[in-house]
Amino acid sequence: MLDLDNELKVGAEFWNFLGGEGAYQDLLDCFERVGIELRDEIDEYFSRFNM
Repeated sequence: MLDLDNELKVGAEFWNFLGGEGAYQDLLDCFERVGIELRDEIDEYFSRFNM
């Protein structure tokens, strides 16, 4: 059995625990910026899997 309040962290709670308050939002912002910058490359890569 898990003590959900003290032993299980997911999503924002997990990342903010590791990196401090705001770490989860910072991580999301990084993924968004990279996704926008590499959009064409990402689309090209995944186009191989469209059937």
